[in-house]
Amino acid sequence: MAGRVSGANVSRPLFIGGTASHVGKSWFTAAFCRLLLRRGERVAPFKAQNMSNNSYPCVEGGEIGRAQAMQAEACRLPAMADMNPVLLKPNSATGSQVVVQGKLWAELEARDYYNHTERLLGLALESYGRLAAQFPRIVCEGAGSVAEVNLRERDITNLRFAERIGASVVLVADIERGGVFGSLVGTMDLLPPSQRALVRAFVVNRFRGDISLFDSGVAFLEERLGIPCLGVFPLSRDIELDEEDSLGIDTAIAGDGRVAVVRSPRISNFTDFRALGAVDWIEMPSMRQYRIVFLPGSKNTIEDLNWLKERGLDAWIRAQRAGGALIVGICGGYQMLGESVADPDGIESSFGSAAGLGLLPVRTVLRAPKVTRIVDAVTPGGVAFRGYEIHMGVTERLADCAPFARFIEGGAEGARVAGVMGTYLHGAFDEPAVVKELLGLEIGLIDKDAMFDRLADWLVKHARPEVLERLLA
Repeated sequence: MAGRVSGANVSRPLFIGGTASHVGKSWFTAAFCRLLLRRGERVAPFKAQNMSNNSYPCVEGGEIGRAQAMQAEACRLPAMADMNPVLLKPNSATGSQVVVQGKLWAELEARDYYNHTERLLGLALESYGRLAAQFPRIVCEGAGSVAEVNLRERDITNLRFAERIGASVVLVADIERGGVFGSLVGTMDLLPPSQRALVRAFVVNRFRGDISLFDSGVAFLEERLGIPCLGVFPLSRDIELDEEDSLGIDTAIAGDGRVAVVRSPRISNFTDFRALGAVDWIEMPSMRQYRIVFLPGSKNTIEDLNWLKERGLDAWIRAQRAGGALIVGICGGYQMLGESVADPDGIESSFGSAAGLGLLPVRTVLRAPKVTRIVDAVTPGGVAFRGYEIHMGVTERLADCAPFARFIEGGAEGARVAGVMGTYLHGAFDEPAVVKELLGLEIGLIDKDAMFDRLADWLVKHARPEVLERLLA
């Protein structure tokens, strides 16, 4: 049995659960965080277990899921390891790197992972207790569906956890996908009585059109479920938040033909391209000639490199460069652009090494320890910016070449030759002046703080006031 939660007696936790993955749990968690902050509350986000290759460095070192870092920003807090004590970073179809309280803990297959859930639950409760001792209000996010009956006894992040901390639960469903009645009724019917009693309200998210047309639907659901509807919330295209996984990549929205990003199977930290607006996501060679082609980060560099070659994307990237495109690699993409990538210790895969694309005079050896840090750097043109590193491995220059940037503390970072550049610095292209100098594009600055205020306004505008106030009491 996992240990008690120290500090829980002074916290008032709110838990945002979902009927499925990608229904909007992260949005509502961030929205409640900012709303509570605006009301003068000391509030922090929490997610016991996340599965994502999008991560962010913590103030004390280590890393957590990007969604929890985004929610920390909504609270005007730095990312802290206790906000996401268990992070699973998939590196194969069945296995993940397990990060516990910010640090690499193990590499496990899914079946082996479930042998450790009681211990991990105890560690998650420890992290929650430390946060609860500092912040009177905690907004917790669940993972996937709260009604995964085959995982109920091993659950460390959904309603088993909510029971342990005495949280009030809001259940979120996505009407855009269809089947909202079945997802809400089915989810509630599958919950045991003790967990069903925790659910105080439900949400219908991503509604398109005239919301009043769903009044009869709300009435049916309230009668059938026996709990109130917090609100029917419209799909909002003018609010953009950092996504936690590749389900957040909307390939239906194409760019203007200037910028392409290779979408590899194990893509990580694709938030690097958010400030660039709509881009073309490439999984097969395209006939279009682009101005810029990005190779993003990867949780498994060698296997994604092999995937590129199998699809002919290696030759396509070289042809894009020959046609005048600027090729930009970030993190794992930077490693791929070099002469070779070696993994002698099997840190990411069973492949010992692979030839790179040969577009930069560098070579990489994957080895521990993992680098997770926030850094300040300056471009060759003198533009100062802040970025962050999350990677395994050391990349060595094989010949003289210009750096991508220089650290403020001293030393060159990354590499550049004609038509190609590579860097380990995530977040560099969030800064308009960096984008203008290095990519030749004009973009606007994203005001994240104002975005969180718009999100809180969206919550208040579409929520039923009496239900909202009961949840926040």
